[in-house]
Amino acid sequence: GLVAASHLSGLKLFLGSYPITPASDILHNLAHYKHHGVVTFQAEDEIAAITAAIGASFAGSLGITATSGPGLALKGEAMGLAVMTELPLLVINVQRGGPSTGMPTKTEQADLLQAMFGRHGECPIPIIAPQSPSNCFQTALEAAEIAVKFMTPVLILSDGSIANGAEPFKVPSAESLKPFPVKFHTESEGFLPYQRDEETYARPWALPGTPNLEHRLGGLEKSETTGNVDYGPENHERMVQLRADKVQAVANTYAPLEVFGEKSGKLLVLGWGSTYGSIHGAVDRAQNSGHAVSQLHLRNLWPLPSDLGEVLGNFEHVLLPEMNSGQLNLLIRGHYLVDTDSMTKIQGRPFSTGEILERIQSYFA
Repeated sequence: GLVAASHLSGLKLFLGSYPITPASDILHNLAHYKHHGVVTFQAEDEIAAITAAIGASFAGSLGITATSGPGLALKGEAMGLAVMTELPLLVINVQRGGPSTGMPTKTEQADLLQAMFGRHGECPIPIIAPQSPSNCFQTALEAAEIAVKFMTPVLILSDGSIANGAEPFKVPSAESLKPFPVKFHTESEGFLPYQRDEETYARPWALPGTPNLEHRLGGLEKSETTGNVDYGPENHERMVQLRADKVQAVANTYAPLEVFGEKSGKLLVLGWGSTYGSIHGAVDRAQNSGHAVSQLHLRNLWPLPSDLGEVLGNFEHVLLPEMNSGQLNLLIRGHYLVDTDSMTKIQGRPFSTGEILERIQSYFA
């Protein structure tokens, strides 16, 4: 998926990575694609890995970094730099059991709140979670297109179940994939490095060395259009809101949510990430037994889909299984004031279909 994104965007791919279970296979496999212009760099640590990727994006490549939960924590400050400089960047987090070294070879979904809020300051980033191994292909394409269209880092939230899983995958034809070619800014007249597109709020991507397009980038707060350092209180509030508005605008690109089963009823089972298969199997079996139960699986975790509140309101009960202590449940309750029912499992093992089916049946007892 990442290599396809490189071809469809016309950008070279640069992966800056530090080995960590279970994300190291991304580094191993991308290293085989030098004939597609892919550059892989094994850095000395997680911070060097992400800052090298940011540098690659600054120079006009699609910068990528891949890690797991401990590495994501180390990358937090540099992710803030990518948000502040407004450069495209893909950050892939293949979650594992934590905290600390935790259980490196076991799966978990406990990094969602870190992905949402694990950076200092107001620092929103789009978050996408693949639901299966084959779904990673489309997730990579979507994340790359969002990153270059909106000039923002994007976080892909995978986990050990997906990384170590396998399923049949029909490779799409190249002709069926929609290009999203990147055009660098080259016009010097009227150039302002933080002048924004009216639809996406993205700033222009001007490469270093382009004649008459000299401009400064950095982590200090900047004025709204020139990018010059600006400590003014009203300007800072304005820039914080602009960056947040840009991320929220990503939701305008989402397709309408698809519910498996009836569009309203007694019970909706809501999930994200690798719980998809277990939930789908359980809902399918419950439907075949005559129960009024449906499934909704979220791929876009931030910004949340604009039609999510309407879907949730169509059901009497919402059950939310996840492999953590209820992190998405907390977010859904906070955003929509829906009395969701959290079902948690933190054992380093995925849910079984039987576990979720038993919980579903309790609503109809």
